[in-house]
Amino acid sequence: MKKKVQLLDEKAINRAITRIAHEILEKNKGSKDIVIVGIKTRGVPLAERLVKKIKEIEGTEVLKGTVDITLYRDDLTKEYMDPIIHGSNIEADINNKTVILVDDVLYTGRTTRAALDALMDIGRPTVIQLAVLIDRGHRELPIRADFVGKNVPTSKDENIKVQLEEIDGDNNVIIEEE
Repeated sequence: MKKKVQLLDEKAINRAITRIAHEILEKNKGSKDIVIVGIKTRGVPLAERLVKKIKEIEGTEVLKGTVDITLYRDDLTKEYMDPIIHGSNIEADINNKTVILVDDVLYTGRTTRAALDALMDIGRPTVIQLAVLIDRGHRELPIRADFVGKNVPTSKDENIKVQLEEIDGDNNVIIEEE
């Protein structure tokens, strides 16, 4: 894969996080009963950034957590013969709460479906909303994001690469192509 174009730099990612945080607060009329859950791997630091931003805006601490979808993937037998399970960790009871599920890229919808299954095994939220940094289209399942940092129409030959400081040592989003 070779780099085709940079979609977001560090400042643009920060602006997107700020906007998504404001949209979450507006849609939910504040931060009461919200739990922000990041999908491993890059959804986790994005969720933590949203929690921080909401605290800056509202002055209140929002509960957070992580969800590991490894065992919920529908391609487990094909792609992951020996899966590494990291486990889910949510610091709050999600029953009767508004759960904001956070991921880096929304593509086919299969990762989100797996995350929904994992969440439902943990508890029964009142509402689950989806926040993504990038929505690239090409859905295979009827899933849409409630909060989107950037919509990027792509071809199936392209790949969106999100790099975050916490994992990759850099903050940017690029399109790569073969």
